[in-house]
Amino acid sequence: MTGVYPITTLPNGLRIITAPMPQMGSVSVGIWIGIGGRYESRRVTGISHFIEHLLFKGTHRRTAKQISQTVEGVGGYLNAFTGEENTCYYAKASDRHMAILLDVLADMYRHPKLANTDIAKERQVIKEELLMYRDQPDHYVQELLTESLWPDHPLGRALAGTPATLDAIDRATVVNFKANHYTPGKTIVAVAGHCEHADIVARVEKIFPGPRAGKPGRYEPARDGQRAPQLKFLTKPVEQAHLAIALRSYSRHDSRRFALKLLSVILGENMSSRLFQTIREKYGLAYSIQSATSYFSDTGAFLISAGLDAKRLPKALKLILQELKKLAVRAPSAVELRRAKDYAIGQMRLGLESTSNQMMWCGEHLLAYGQVQTPAEIEQKIEAVTTDQVQEVAVAVFRDQRLNAAVITPTKEERVVSDLLSFA
Repeated sequence: MTGVYPITTLPNGLRIITAPMPQMGSVSVGIWIGIGGRYESRRVTGISHFIEHLLFKGTHRRTAKQISQTVEGVGGYLNAFTGEENTCYYAKASDRHMAILLDVLADMYRHPKLANTDIAKERQVIKEELLMYRDQPDHYVQELLTESLWPDHPLGRALAGTPATLDAIDRATVVNFKANHYTPGKTIVAVAGHCEHADIVARVEKIFPGPRAGKPGRYEPARDGQRAPQLKFLTKPVEQAHLAIALRSYSRHDSRRFALKLLSVILGENMSSRLFQTIREKYGLAYSIQSATSYFSDTGAFLISAGLDAKRLPKALKLILQELKKLAVRAPSAVELRRAKDYAIGQMRLGLESTSNQMMWCGEHLLAYGQVQTPAEIEQKIEAVTTDQVQEVAVAVFRDQRLNAAVITPTKEERVVSDLLSFA
């Protein structure tokens, strides 16, 4: 793993970043675009995700089948994802086939057909995707949670849109949106694995020509008007109750995010965490329970989720909030914080042994921060966190005016859950 990430900006504004890993036999390539769900108007919610699908449907040189066959035919894989603030198309294969990966991804990015027939078919496919997620309560409860966390705001809308917004997206809308946002100045090519930076730059210059175009995307800032706990409650005939909790926290630019990360590790990121030990090991209330952190450019959230017997939901919720309150009242011990630091650092280093994760690290960091911090720099910031700082974050975040929850359950005990949803 290298600690240096060379970056080159082409005259047209496109940025190229590499993570040379000469010891590897594979290479991962990603095309990142600074566009996602929070940049969309309400009328065309889901268009970023829609375009992501459409780029796989064929180009002027390749059919949809040929796109996948070209990569899979050399033992590689190809995929993409859409987030609130970015979209990424990526592929991985043996380093011998790097040129193929770059060519296929560039072809998809620059020359998609965006045919009316494909748009019509893919609209139906995404509608089926929406229905599929509705039948997965562990996924749907997260959608309800984001609606509660960011009400009447792009961050609170489903990334895949709704049937109504999908119907409002025609070919002209797709073409215009892509032309406005898939521009060199908003695009990063990230490559990790057995590669050389100068070689990648030379290859990318040939396949990504074009003038500088596009303005930075604009989005609606996150709002903070919450004054009391909020609950989204849905009664549905499911086998398990699904609970999701979110507390508004810090943006990716806030230095307190490192203390928040360690707070998450202490509470619920592994089997030795406080929530796992209490909810599963001590009381046997749930098979799984976990915490996580989520960051955006101007806000963020601390997240907890669990699946459990509906009859045990009230007790589990009460115990979860009690565990959170404990860290606001008393700082973790030095030993517990040391374990959390070792876990966070160890997980980061294990992950970055993969060329795919190195590529993700480079692309996501460069797009979000305009630069890429090395793992060693992140480690220093993690190591600098004190027990008092973890407690200070707990005091600041674990408050009723930041507390949101979503529940999908076969029972009708909304009042019971609502009454328990407080740190008081």
